[in-house]
Amino acid sequence: MHGEYKVPGGKLVVVDLEVENGLIRNFRLAGDFFLEPDTALEAINAAIEGLPVETDASGISAAVRAALPEGAQLLGFSPEAVGTAVRRALVTAPGWRDFDWEIVHEKAVSPRMNLALDEVLTARVGEGRRRPTLRIWEWDQSAVVIGSFQSYRNEVDPEGAAKHGFDVVRRISGGGAMLMAAGQIITYSLYVPASLVAGMTFADSYAFLDDWVLQALRSLGIDAVYQPLNDIASPTGKIGGAAQKRLANGGVLHHATLSYDIDGQVMTEVLRIGREKLSDKGTTSAAKRVDPLRTQTGMARSEIIDQFIATFRALTDAEDGAITADEYADAEALVESKFSTEAWLHRVP
Repeated sequence: MHGEYKVPGGKLVVVDLEVENGLIRNFRLAGDFFLEPDTALEAINAAIEGLPVETDASGISAAVRAALPEGAQLLGFSPEAVGTAVRRALVTAPGWRDFDWEIVHEKAVSPRMNLALDEVLTARVGEGRRRPTLRIWEWDQSAVVIGSFQSYRNEVDPEGAAKHGFDVVRRISGGGAMLMAAGQIITYSLYVPASLVAGMTFADSYAFLDDWVLQALRSLGIDAVYQPLNDIASPTGKIGGAAQKRLANGGVLHHATLSYDIDGQVMTEVLRIGREKLSDKGTTSAAKRVDPLRTQTGMARSEIIDQFIATFRALTDAEDGAITADEYADAEALVESKFSTEAWLHRVP
């Protein structure tokens, strides 16, 4: 059995193993990482040899950590990365290039329609009716998008939202509120089968699914890093954040919103939580907590999106795709039955 795990911002971890009588046998670790001393490699191999195949990633990483000689240096990987690679080998998890991908970047639609498309397209991938897909959002009005479990009244100032022309909508994934001002953010969604992140912890899957965009940002000269659980940042501030939803049929939605431009004053007038976070951190300006892409690159939003698409295509061989008429129809029906209803918007008052 063979498994691989690319550490976000780090190195590739490769494992080969066999299974005999429910135990891991003939285990070998390899990769382009750095490890000192040399004897640590055999120590890691010996630690995993003979472990029950049911051992989870945390159990494997604990065995590796305990076996490391004093003062061992692991550069570009970690015991946790080894545990993830082993679990991926045991479930024969595929990699990015094992799928036929498509990229969708189409007409602007309403925020509610974007949210409905997320649910419809994730379900289609889970059912095997759509190829894994990267979709770049376009929308035709500003909105506050709150997380599935957030309190409407705790997150949003209705008067501020109305004053600045922001609709308020609720998405199916968890996480925090997004201020989606028209033309001021870049949002993308990945619709993938659960097999792509098999063997990973929930937290590891966030980093794994956002690694491609870190590469895209670095190609633009931005020193982008991943900050657990779900933030993308530069040395001077937060760029964006991600959220996930996993459907029972095996479809996984991973979407992220990156700030292209920001009006810090509007943010504090529309989002209540913005005031609390700023107070907690002793920061007087919302803009100081966010490092938008326009400031860092001087590039047009469309140029940055083009680089995102080019990077993803280079990593996956993705083809251009489109949303079908029946997918749009299903999403429109879902807008009416769910995303436009007061019951959904105020599911958490």
